[in-house]
Amino acid sequence: MPYITESGKKLITVIPGDGIGPECVESALRLIEAVGAPIEWETREAGASVFKKGLETGVPEETIESIRKTRVVLKGPLETPVGYGEKSANVTLRKLFETYANVRPVREMPNVPTPYSGRGIDLVVVRENVEDLYAGIEHMQTPGVAQTLKLISRKGCEKIVRFAFELARAEGRKKVHCATKSNIMKLSEGMLKRTFEAIAPEYPDIEANHIIVDNCAHQLVKRPEQFEVIVTTNMNGDILSDLTSALIGGLGFAPSANIGNGIAIFEAVHGSAPKYAGKNVINPTAVILSAVMMLRYLDEFEAAATIENALLYTLEEGQVRTGDVVGYDQGAKTTEYTDAIIANLGKKPTQVPVREYRPIKLPEVSPDPVFVRPTTRRVVGVDVFVETDLMPEPLGQMVETLVAESPFRLKMISSRGTRVYPPTGTQIDVVDQYRCRFLLRDGSGDATDAQIVELLQRLNTRLRWAHIEKLQEFDGAPGYTKAQGED
Repeated sequence: MPYITESGKKLITVIPGDGIGPECVESALRLIEAVGAPIEWETREAGASVFKKGLETGVPEETIESIRKTRVVLKGPLETPVGYGEKSANVTLRKLFETYANVRPVREMPNVPTPYSGRGIDLVVVRENVEDLYAGIEHMQTPGVAQTLKLISRKGCEKIVRFAFELARAEGRKKVHCATKSNIMKLSEGMLKRTFEAIAPEYPDIEANHIIVDNCAHQLVKRPEQFEVIVTTNMNGDILSDLTSALIGGLGFAPSANIGNGIAIFEAVHGSAPKYAGKNVINPTAVILSAVMMLRYLDEFEAAATIENALLYTLEEGQVRTGDVVGYDQGAKTTEYTDAIIANLGKKPTQVPVREYRPIKLPEVSPDPVFVRPTTRRVVGVDVFVETDLMPEPLGQMVETLVAESPFRLKMISSRGTRVYPPTGTQIDVVDQYRCRFLLRDGSGDATDAQIVELLQRLNTRLRWAHIEKLQEFDGAPGYTKAQGED
């Protein structure tokens, strides 16, 4: 529940953001005030101004405290350092408050010409928001080889899949696609596919389809009107949702919500666009529609519908459009566009359908950190990642000699996921990082930590190792994949 002030209004944290953010947010605030929604604002900062003060998270404690109190945020885009230093303040906010569901709707807008005009595009990308590569766990394994860990949990998959089905029901949608790369990443991306297929029968009123994510991108360009809800992992969702916004006129029309258990953050998909900042030319529609999503989240359905209808009516009239649609030399000013929407409050579009919305039922998932409990488990071996300038064959021969008296045998060595030892008979370019896979010589045993440490000590006499991964079996099924070319 949102924080209720003494005056009976709902208190919301507002973060104006960087670049064009303050102008867009101001448009949204003017509309909410004009429609008479019972909202009060608590303004806080995050992003570039905070980074410049030396705070590496980009999110000060007073902002965090405000969000803990209000539990609902409307924010402008935040500037993110690229390729160095601090993490994204946007990602920090999402992760700190476990806003696990990123909701990005797109729909065809009247008088916003695109190659898809008239196709009736109206879909939502539901993106898992806190796991995957966006966990940001990276290491340099060697001076020339970087690693990022892709973490996908059964619990995270269950939450996002259930959310997608519940959103479909709340919006009267009849079809959900699950987009994964499970044909290649069978354990991580496959986790989402398996979870989707396990939960789908609980929603017999919703058609459930799995689709490989690259085919999903292909189909979105070829026939986007076939989709209603697409649920996917974090990186896939980031890419697909930007693609879908281009189908309907660009990021200026792309709102989003980050929703968790009891906390929600609403923001445009687009960035801070600093070259347009302060010029009063930017399209505020994405932030306005994000505010509309916020009002629905707050059960202010009438106010949300009034603003959305006035916006669609304004576009349908076609007299006041911003520069990203008609060219910046003749487009309406940001303030003029907002004025026009305010003047049209109470009017409804006649040429575009208006969707009915109901409150969404957020999924209830156990807080227990252990979400999957196997009956049996054992460690059958270990992958050791090493740094060396040796070529594969001399490396393999050396490693076999080092472990000759060990409980482990060398099964294979791979470079960047492809087996290079024993030799495959093909020419493979290698780098100075290899994965050495060891299995217990007694194939029925359970490797101990002491045995693994002893193995590392043997290797360390001749090699530098970066990290290890235990090779585990759960209920008899391998919890690891094979290298390309591994038998």
